[in-house]
Amino acid sequence: MSVLTYIILIPLAAALALVFVPRTFSVVFRAVAILATLASALLAIKMFVQFQPGAAGFQNEQQVTWVSSFDPRPTTPDPRLAAISYHVGVDGINVGLVLMAAIVAFAAACVSSEIKRREKQFYILLLTMAGGILGAFASLDLFFFYFFHELALVPTFIMIGVWGRGAQKNYATFQITLYLSIGALIALVGLIALYVQTGAKTFDIPALIAMASEPENGVPLGAQKFIFPVLLFGFGILVSLWPFHTWAPLGYASAPTPTAMLHAGALKKFGLYGLIRIALPLLPQGAQAWAHTLAWLCLGNLLYAGWVAMRQKDLNWLAGYSSVAHMGFVFLGIASLSLIGVTGAVVVMIAHGFLASLIFALNGYLYRQTGTLEIAQLGGLLRKLPFIGAALIMAAFAGCGLPGFANFAGELSVFFGAWKSFQTITVLACWGAMLVGALYLLRAMRAALHGPLVQKWANIEDARTLWRKTPFALLLACLLIFGFFPRLLTDKIQLPAAVILRTAAADVFTPSSSSSSSSSSSSKPLYVAAPPDKHHLQ
Repeated sequence: MSVLTYIILIPLAAALALVFVPRTFSVVFRAVAILATLASALLAIKMFVQFQPGAAGFQNEQQVTWVSSFDPRPTTPDPRLAAISYHVGVDGINVGLVLMAAIVAFAAACVSSEIKRREKQFYILLLTMAGGILGAFASLDLFFFYFFHELALVPTFIMIGVWGRGAQKNYATFQITLYLSIGALIALVGLIALYVQTGAKTFDIPALIAMASEPENGVPLGAQKFIFPVLLFGFGILVSLWPFHTWAPLGYASAPTPTAMLHAGALKKFGLYGLIRIALPLLPQGAQAWAHTLAWLCLGNLLYAGWVAMRQKDLNWLAGYSSVAHMGFVFLGIASLSLIGVTGAVVVMIAHGFLASLIFALNGYLYRQTGTLEIAQLGGLLRKLPFIGAALIMAAFAGCGLPGFANFAGELSVFFGAWKSFQTITVLACWGAMLVGALYLLRAMRAALHGPLVQKWANIEDARTLWRKTPFALLLACLLIFGFFPRLLTDKIQLPAAVILRTAAADVFTPSSSSSSSSSSSSKPLYVAAPPDKHHLQ
């Protein structure tokens, strides 16, 4: 059995086990959640360390046929052409996402002490959500890819409605349910249309890509120009693509801390991953046709959401709009259709997963200590909270794209990838990232942490014990490790990204087998220019 299966099944098995634990054993619930997510995180770390960047294809792969064929006649002998199968595996595109999701799930379980009622139900939903996220990132079958996402999405609605906070939590629950259900439904329509157009009679993603790469089996141009925007806006709603972003700030401000960490940090990347894994290789001409539109839309995330963030008076609302703004970098990298741009987009996805979960975890700690996240009511907290305050300042620096954090490497790669095709957009995006992003984050840190201490916060306590510091330190360490050593990610991402972009961008350089098998220390870095403008006009 693949290690990926263990990573996915451990949280789900723990959730099932908690169903049979009596409610009086409340101390058991959180302990089981922490141990289960820790086991998944350790296995994910081991898998990431043992991953071989130069190897072609998928690693840690496992495939089990569920539905052998949709044809009532003799079944297909090739298991890869099974109609529906449990098929998991990792390459450079998703190995970092699985690692990030597993670590974020563990950190979310560690900071879940704010839950004081209906603990059994909460931890069952939390573990189900974690298992669904990991399954969605690992799945190589369209059916299970979508199924695991829904398995993670439904608990989100329940957790906000039951354990959420604030006067608007009920409205937030209805809004996020409506938006994300519509987005998931639109994405499902696009996936079904894609399956029908390929005529492959299998949901296996590698098999679909292999068939579509053959000229006689590719999706027709007219169908690509219809299906790609359906997937773009379906997945885009799930990712808070502007102008379909309004559910995110209110939803995260109303969600309990572990839910906000898991959704903003990990589950939100599902739509972006779907565009890279499915839409780009199967609908290359559709991607070229919509690249400019997507590039302009991402400015709404980067500029509009940033401007709105400057006006926020609540730290969670500010974090919500900051999360929306950072998604613009990923969309711009995808729109570039260049190797360096898409590589940077994946790095930003991973970096933002750690960053968003860290910010919401720190905000949750402040809320438990003070009972409010209103910036005007805070002040001078760094005097009483040296560890939490320092972690908040470092998170703000990471959000600004400061060198040394993983966000910087990803954002810089995105700008390089987008420059040739989208000079104006890239200049505006740089301005939004450097000026607007730094302005709203650093102003908030100054108001909340510096200045005279508000007297009513004189007795608040910092995270003093090693255990209370662990989730924050772990997320910060991940940002710094991948910030100082970005090749831990980029060397893994480049080869599968080049394969994905081979049909979407004509000038992608695909490394030879000899160079790809060489060690990361001796191989030359891959570079590809963005596709010429004429490619986008096809």
